[in-house]
Amino acid sequence: MKLLLTATSLFPSYGGPAFSVSRLALALADCGVDVGLWASDMSAAQTPLLSPHPRLRALTGSIAGAVERFGTPHIVHDNGIWLAHNHRIAELAAQRNFPRLVSVRGMLEPWALNHKKLKKKLAWWIYQRRDLRRAVFHHATAAVEAKNLKALCLGVPVGVIPNGVELAAVDRQVRRSPAPRIALFVGRLHPVKGLSLLLQAWAAVRPPGWRLHIAGPDEAGYRGALEREVAAANLVEVVRFLGPLDGEAKERAFADAELFVLPSLSESFGVAVGEALARGLPVLTTTGVPWPMIATLGYGWIVPATPEGLAKGLGEATSLDLSALSAMGRKGRDFVQRDFAWPNIAKQFVSAYETLLASRRNTIS
Repeated sequence: MKLLLTATSLFPSYGGPAFSVSRLALALADCGVDVGLWASDMSAAQTPLLSPHPRLRALTGSIAGAVERFGTPHIVHDNGIWLAHNHRIAELAAQRNFPRLVSVRGMLEPWALNHKKLKKKLAWWIYQRRDLRRAVFHHATAAVEAKNLKALCLGVPVGVIPNGVELAAVDRQVRRSPAPRIALFVGRLHPVKGLSLLLQAWAAVRPPGWRLHIAGPDEAGYRGALEREVAAANLVEVVRFLGPLDGEAKERAFADAELFVLPSLSESFGVAVGEALARGLPVLTTTGVPWPMIATLGYGWIVPATPEGLAKGLGEATSLDLSALSAMGRKGRDFVQRDFAWPNIAKQFVSAYETLLASRRNTIS
């Protein structure tokens, strides 16, 4: 099978989709799929997230030129919507009769639709609705995203396949106990991540002996606004901005932490939750993040995305000792290893691709 896998960017600074699309490409290649990987910013040939693979080819140039160099794909899998290159991919697939699967990546969630609402409403009626209706399949990473997609009544099948999670070689049982104790956030510094709510909650609780580390790339200058909130709340001594991290620096940040916090207002998947669980960290997150099993299975806390909800969760989490938090984290790691390993996720995608192609052949015949 020849698959053209497309994305906006594969640079680590782009966030979760850069990691998940890159890792999916490698996992699909391991399954025997010939993958052509293209990104609109030409990052497929430059990203450090990829390793060489005989079945994986990084493509650059225009999308039309990339198709010519790669050869006719059996299926195109595009990640994301709204942008000009997503529209070009939809047009090219329609012109050349390639079946196209679209991973919407949370971009049709209610919060996302209300962000820059007028601009998106215009784009929806000019091209985006039509482009989505011309796809053969819509991919969601969680049940709540699938439900929101179906509510749009686009007439396209919707399926759920979660993102995979990379397991890290971390033994939380023998790591040192940091002093002070650290709660960690990793992700884009963007309003949707709920960091302002987290800072308000931290100021209310002020857990003794704890520090909050915030790691991730700044987006549109939002870090400056957060730093002003930190100063206004007199939290300068306990809140630290680490900037974007990858490689050993990112692993060190996870290893030094006892608790992971993702206070997002909305997430289609929340890959950072999986990353934290894979490293043996319990997680405090919100009802806007589709990991309800964290609370029900005892891997962490799910709270309302409000200062009061986060304050309650912080109070409970930071009152536990290292051994109790580590025990929760170990259970979460076992869960991720069982249900979110990349080889299993890739097999689910291959099955979906094969089903779509078989259906298409039957329709043509």
